[in-house]
Amino acid sequence: MRAMVLEKPKEPLELRDVPKPKAERGQLLVRVRTCAVCRTDLHVVDGELPNPKLPLIPGHQIVGRVEAIGEGADPKFHIGDRVGIPWLRLDGWRLCVLPIKEGKSL
Repeated sequence: MRAMVLEKPKEPLELRDVPKPKAERGQLLVRVRTCAVCRTDLHVVDGELPNPKLPLIPGHQIVGRVEAIGEGADPKFHIGDRVGIPWLRLDGWRLCVLPIKEGKSL
């Protein structure tokens, strides 16, 4: 897959081909349709937040479609479902993935 990658703060992002992830146990693989870059991402790119885990693909407010479902993932999700992944986490470890009905927004 192609992504804009940050190798070092205060340097331009680089367009790269990176390995496509797989849906591991309990996970969904989401094909990103839209991804927002917020001010937190820009703080990292600008070197204003210490010790980012690099390399980094900025962006964390995502809308896309479920492409693969890992074993043990929430059964309410199906291949092709439109989902949104906001910045906040439910319990500090798991990402919050929300189904999106047509005509609705996050």
